Amino acid sequence: MRRGTAAAKLNLALVVGPRGDDRKHELVTVYQRIALADRIEVAVSDRTAVIGFDGDTLVRQALESVSQRDGTRFAARIEKRIPVAAGLGGGSADAAAALQLANALLPAPLPPDALHQLAAQLGADVPFFLRDGPQIGTGDGTSLEPVDLPQDYWVLLVLPVGAAKASTRAVYERFDERRGEQGFDERRDALLEALAHVRRPRDLASLPPNDLASSPLAAELLELGAFRADVTGAGPVVYGLFLHREAAVAARRRLERGARTWLTAPAWYV
Repeated sequence: MRRGTAAAKLNLALVVGPRGDDRKHELVTVYQRIALADRIEVAVSDRTAVIGFDGDTLVRQALESVSQRDGTRFAARIEKRIPVAAGLGGGSADAAAALQLANALLPAPLPPDALHQLAAQLGADVPFFLRDGPQIGTGDGTSLEPVDLPQDYWVLLVLPVGAAKASTRAVYERFDERRGEQGFDERRDALLEALAHVRRPRDLASLPPNDLASSPLAAELLELGAFRADVTGAGPVVYGLFLHREAAVAARRRLERGARTWLTAPAWYV
């Protein structure tokens, strides 16, 4: 048996462009892992099984993709801590952890490049969770390059009571309907230019806002002392970045009556 954690992510920026020939949108995003994490364990089994999360689809697919290597089957147990369908990549993180843990149980484990290919087939966010440190995702998000970003700040996550994430497909359809891809080249260049000048946490405030989703909570978090606030992924979670824990705690107290909240921090390692 192997045990591990599956940490959530933030999209510190998400710039989305037109669909390509493969019908996938071109994008540039900044992935940052955070310390909020699920726990997962994987063991060799006589049948593929996932216990602990009835809504799982990706972990089972991940286990089955590794099973194709030599027929070894696996069972996984998940302890969920990351909110589901919130823009934090919990399902993708679990799938990546399952890939790694199952792969480690093979007599001849797959090399990193092959594991990356399996991850990319599962979902655009999954390959990120096989990497250490923040990454720039391009193409459909699966082409990754490390980026040096500050890690010394606090993260307040806010999920309004009753908020529900539309399907990712529906979010992208609304983006297409409003012609959101217009000006993509300029926004992409602005993001890359801003990233090149990030040295301190406050410099993250210069990154452009999320192209897919927005929330009035972001403005409220800024008023409460965050130096950057935005929706992560397709939402609905909104994050606020704070230099000092005391300010983040005070903001949490102001918001927690109408929302679920988590106070966490950046995380570097898989």
